Parts: sequence; C-alpha cells; structure tokens
Amino acid sequence: MFGQSGSLDTVNCPACDSVESALQFVKEGFEYALCGACETLFARTRPPFPRLKQFYEESPSTHFWINEFFRPVAQARRHKIFRPRAEYLRDRFGSDPGWVVGDVGAGFGLFCSELQLIWPSSRCIAIEPSKEQAEICRSNGLDVISSSLEELTDTGKFDLLTAFELFEHLYDPGEFAHAAHRLLKPGGRLMITTLNGAGFDVQILWERSKSVYPPCHLNLFNPESICGLLRRCGFTIDEVCTPGMLDWDIVEGAILEEGIDAGRFWGQVAMKTSSQAKKELQEWIARHGLSSHMRILARKP
Repeated sequence: MFGQSGSLDTVNCPACDSVESALQFVKEGFEYALCGACETLFARTRPPFPRLKQFYEESPSTHFWINEFFRPVAQARRHKIFRPRAEYLRDRFGSDPGWVVGDVGAGFGLFCSELQLIWPSSRCIAIEPSKEQAEICRSNGLDVISSSLEELTDTGKFDLLTAFELFEHLYDPGEFAHAAHRLLKPGGRLMITTLNGAGFDVQILWERSKSVYPPCHLNLFNPESICGLLRRCGFTIDEVCTPGMLDWDIVEGAILEEGIDAGRFWGQVAMKTSSQAKKELQEWIARHGLSSHMRILARKP
C-alpha cells in the first residue's frame, strides 16, 4: 500500500505547522524529523489520508493485529488498562454524570464496556472505523458509529470524547482536534493518551524504539507541543501528565534481550542495579513528566 515511488505526502510539523524540521532517521522508507520550533518528532513523509484510512479499515495488517495480538490479550487489557481509565474518570467527575461519551478508535469496545459498568446512566458510543472491530463492538451490545471522527457532521453531541493511543496514528492531528471541538458540547472534555517523543525510552532508543514505527506511529508529540496544538484548536488544558510504568522495562529489555547498546551508564543500571532502584527510577521518570506515555485532559470552554 505504501511502497510505490511518490506515494507518500510530505507534511509540516503536525503540532505547530512549522516548516523548519531536521531529518533524524529513515525507518522502513519513512523520514522522521524533529520540529525546530516545538521539538515534536514526526514522520515527515506519510501515506495520504484515504490510503491510511483504508489501511486501518481493511488491510491484512489490521486483520492480523486484531486476531493474533489484541484478541488473545483482550481480557488482560480490560483489567489492567481500560478499567483503571474508567476509574480515573469516576474519581475525577463523580459516580455517574449521565453524559454522552464517545470513545474514538474504540477497538473491541473494552473501555466503553468498563465505563458503562461504572456510569450506567451515561451513554458510551464506540467510534471505530475498522469494519471488523466495529462489528465486534456491536456483538458486545454497544452503540457504534463506524466512521472516523473527522467524517462526523454532528455539532455539540458529546460531553466527553476519549482517544486512547490514537494521536500517534493520525494523518492530521489538528483536523482531528478541530473535529473533536465541534462535536463536544460547551464545557465538554477531550481525554487523550498518546506517546511522548520526549519521554525516557524514546529518547534513549530513538530510531531503535519500537514506539517509532511507520505507517502506524507517525506523531510523537511532547507535553508542550500537544498542549499548544489543543489550545490553537480552541481547548483549555485541565491536566497533562506522564503516568507511564514501562519506560525502564522497555530500555532494560532492549539492553538485555536485544543486545542494544544504550550507553555504559544505562547498561550498568540494567545489569548491576537492584530491583528497588529500578522501581524508584521508574517512579521518578513518571513523576517528573519524563515518561513516554502521556495523558491529557482538555476542555471546550
């Protein structure tokens, strides 16, 4: 789908639209550059939106990930990832505000299912462009919109939109953010989790990072650049944090299991440091905004 000569678009920075960027590396034929203005790491060459949309809706790759990766670990992801996200919203906004919630890129609908258990009076809609995953959501009794968010024409429909591990995949994150702003009611919230290109394991491993892989992960924002983008699209920022738990595990695995040279110091930490020291290192990384996993909560005024 992406290998033909001249088949890729060349784009400006997806965070601030700057034309000033420096090539960092080429991976699988895609150029990754660092923005000179906001330091976002991004795929400067990327598939056009219609081809990228087709890839996520019906490609053999998407079919493989659904059936060989996500399906076998669905229940583990439900308990370890999606339930805590639903509990975060309960702790932040109360027991059940009676909202209309849209989960964009809903996958199997695990988050919607968990949120409906916690907020039974709220309506959670799975917004999922993949035909196969949209059908899985329907089979689980969920309301489904089988479309990308950018194609929806509603205005002021949702109290909350969530987008988990989605911003790194988008052809045009600005277009997505504008669409989210239009679809939210006044005072509505947008909750995002995404990669932080300034985070610990990405910075150490860089082009060797498994978080950097095209055509899926195209945009690696940082806390400042994603907040800047959302503000330009009309949002105010309620929270930005990096609650990641796997940064050190990723780097340690790359050193010990893959033989990657991450430098003498980190090699020493991997091979000679106690598990308690590594645990405290990870806690320090997350607490100081340095994890490669970001969470952002924005609000439409």
